[in-house]
Amino acid sequence: MKVFVTGASGFIGSHVTRALVVRGHSVAVLVSSPKAPRRLRDIFGKIKKKPGKLADLKSLRKALAEFRPDACIHLAWYAEPGKYLASPENLSSLKTSLDLFNELIRVGCKQIVAAGTCAEYAPSPRPLKENSPVGPATLYAASKLSCLLTGRQLAALGKIRFAWGRIFYPYGPQEDGRRLIPAALKALLVGRVFPATKGDQVRDYVHVEDVAAAFCRMAEKRADGVFNVAFGEPVTIRRLLETLGRLTGRGDLIRFGAKPRASWEPPVLTGDNKKLKKLGWKPAYSLEKGLDQTVQRFKDHPW
Repeated sequence: MKVFVTGASGFIGSHVTRALVVRGHSVAVLVSSPKAPRRLRDIFGKIKKKPGKLADLKSLRKALAEFRPDACIHLAWYAEPGKYLASPENLSSLKTSLDLFNELIRVGCKQIVAAGTCAEYAPSPRPLKENSPVGPATLYAASKLSCLLTGRQLAALGKIRFAWGRIFYPYGPQEDGRRLIPAALKALLVGRVFPATKGDQVRDYVHVEDVAAAFCRMAEKRADGVFNVAFGEPVTIRRLLETLGRLTGRGDLIRFGAKPRASWEPPVLTGDNKKLKKLGWKPAYSLEKGLDQTVQRFKDHPW
């Protein structure tokens, strides 16, 4: 299958691109420089590089006309930690996404698989299903939900399949160092105190390689509709950090209750993954196995 990937140099995108190559698909990405992005160095010679930027319609049209993808996995979005939730850049990402969908339809692409977020849902103490009520509390989540609503209408008009993967809490090698797990690892492995909240928030953490496998599966199965990309088991932030502390041998450095929980954070956010499993997907990493792999990879290749 010929797959066009956006956001290929990002945390999730790089793992999706690598998984597609391993699975034997022909993969094309847009590049603004001939230099290999850090996260793609090992496979850069195995993917087709098309010059340009996603927001540049002229170069996008040229790339799509040359490659003629069977499917597109769309992962590109503004996501700078600490800024993305309320940034007006979300509106630019939304516009660029809708322009991309129109161009894909125009060149005859038959399948779009795009990345959503669990933050689209209204908070609930129970595992969220794909038909659970939505209630975005940030501009980021509202823009993602808008992308889903408009994107699937465009897809219906263009008579192509449109799958939307609502990602819960991804983690793993090469995650941005400002996010919780790599930030904690950086502190613990150099013997520095790590301030944390009380840790009573309940979340659904899913390894990035399992996230990548889910997006590949949706494309390969010509999936249509919304799918939760979740591990399916709740974990408290306290348990998560305590596991990291045990794996690094420096749990004594974690200071629970040293910082307040953010006002926008829901107390519970977990997902039901039964619909995704019906496509033949299942997670390869338990939380313990995934965190251990992340710790070992971080020790070998700090990012």
